[in-house]
Amino acid sequence: MKLLKEVIEEIKPQKYVLKKCNAVKEKINSKIKNKKIKADAVLGGSIAKGTFLKDDYDCDIFVKFDMSYKNKDISNILEKVLKIFSKVERIHGSRDYFNFKVNGINFEIIPVLDIKKAEYALNITDCSPLHAEWVNKKIKKNIKLADEIRLAKAFFKSANVYGAESYVKGFSGHVIDILVIYYKGFLPLIKNAVKWKENEVIDFNNYYKGKAMKELNKSKISPLIVIDPIQPERNAAAVLSKEKFLLLKQRAEDFLKNPSKSFFRKKEITVEELKKKSKGKKLLILKVSACRGKQDVVGSKILKVFDYISKKLTSNDFKVYEKGWKWDKKKNALFWFIVKDEVLSENFVRAGPPLKSKKNVEDFKKKHRETFVKGSRIYATEKRSFRMPENLINALKKDMYIKEKVRKIKTFI
Repeated sequence: MKLLKEVIEEIKPQKYVLKKCNAVKEKINSKIKNKKIKADAVLGGSIAKGTFLKDDYDCDIFVKFDMSYKNKDISNILEKVLKIFSKVERIHGSRDYFNFKVNGINFEIIPVLDIKKAEYALNITDCSPLHAEWVNKKIKKNIKLADEIRLAKAFFKSANVYGAESYVKGFSGHVIDILVIYYKGFLPLIKNAVKWKENEVIDFNNYYKGKAMKELNKSKISPLIVIDPIQPERNAAAVLSKEKFLLLKQRAEDFLKNPSKSFFRKKEITVEELKKKSKGKKLLILKVSACRGKQDVVGSKILKVFDYISKKLTSNDFKVYEKGWKWDKKKNALFWFIVKDEVLSENFVRAGPPLKSKKNVEDFKKKHRETFVKGSRIYATEKRSFRMPENLINALKKDMYIKEKVRKIKTFI
């Protein structure tokens, strides 16, 4: 498609980015050599595979330690090496890694053991360089795959289904790599995505011979099962939620019906745009101050608060037409809810148990003053706690469940 060729030209990154990443990598290697450490810094992720996007400059560097370091704290050793850079942040995880910025590029420096086979891994990150090697081998055989992966990444990002973090529950970059290589291109992937059924299995090497659903641990089952070609006992898409799975399918269907470049551009939600969308309805915008901590943990807490508020709005009979949230992955998040512009009635009817459940009916009568029978069930008339959504939101700000997860919530008018 002519359209896809034009998109590829638009999303290809500038060449200087790779040079800057290599310069940081070489600086690390020089310090490693100087300290006589048996390790080697290598580029990782999409930078290493040559599949990164324009203006998407996160650079992973893996520092591969010799297996003789397997019983040592390689994070502590690496931290001393990285003192050559300023404002290095140590991020706690199953194995601590490091983050800093140089020339506008965000670097993540991850210590790993230099394993040759996945079964030798002591930590899941040890396998990451093997994933990059696998993708690079496939790209060497078919150089066009690099641009096909770029197209897929841009498409998935625009659809808001990109990322394996617990607060996203979408498609990781690794899963996208596997899918594009499996289907031999972006367009075949999108055409097949439309036809995916729940629990669809992608088994690149046919490791399970059609029996993956029986042999995989139930905890690893997700709407789309992607058998990792490097670690076949692993479903690379295990974190994928049903919501993101269905969203991608719908987005693929929409693209095939009416292809356009807009499917590859991530649209930033603005307050002005939300105001236009909500004409004739009520718009609730909440500014959320995040707690400090590991990105994945903080993001999960924000998502839980968003879901909690969403459920409370619905359970209090407020009609929610549209909702969403965004986070700068640092301090601030924004929640929005477009709701029906109305003041609810003073009272509401709560359904009770069937009349044949005599004990439950008696218990229901004790809890509620005004009850009445309709058909075969008892009901109660109750006074509403909240008739306007703003009042509910103000009450929720004081809720301990929310206060434990975010620092502050402000209502934005």
